[in-house]
Amino acid sequence: MRLGLTGGIGSGKSTVAELLRAQGAVLIDADAISRATTAAGGSAMPAIQAAFGDGLVAADGGLHRAAMRALVFSDPEARYTLQAIVHPLVAAEIDRQSRAAAKNRATLTVIDIPLLVESGVWRRQLDRVLVVDCSPQTQIGRVGLRDGHTAAVISAMMQAQASRSQRLAAADAVVHNDGINLEQLTLLVRKIGHEFGL
Repeated sequence: MRLGLTGGIGSGKSTVAELLRAQGAVLIDADAISRATTAAGGSAMPAIQAAFGDGLVAADGGLHRAAMRALVFSDPEARYTLQAIVHPLVAAEIDRQSRAAAKNRATLTVIDIPLLVESGVWRRQLDRVLVVDCSPQTQIGRVGLRDGHTAAVISAMMQAQASRSQRLAAADAVVHNDGINLEQLTLLVRKIGHEFGL
């Protein structure tokens, strides 16, 4: 089974992904693949440099992440251009890893896709979607503690993602990650893992 995993920033999605992996799922991390394509020597870098110029290339030859982050938050066209370069490369690598997991007879392949709902294309390629959900207040608190961003910056990041209601509408199953500790979350995820064959 191919299970798409998504959730808003600060929802705890990465923790849930690791808990499922610990249960025996094969984990494919779209963010990690995306970072690899934009690292020094990454497959996306020639097209990024051609589209955005040398100012978006860091000294090591990888993506200047802070400059690109500022650009895509202020300019939707720049975000679409970046996505048009990176997303097909990420999709191809996810497909390659998914095929390898199927060949190795994986019971459950979890594909961690932050922009699953936003992309509009992933749902058709997945058997089920698991959403990690929490309140906006919890998201702001967690991201503020983790990254040191202000509430205004975090809110802008959240606005750039699908809304909570859009994510929940796409879900076949939901992990409610509000007001619980790691032990309770682990038990919840173990129960969901069992439901998906682990």
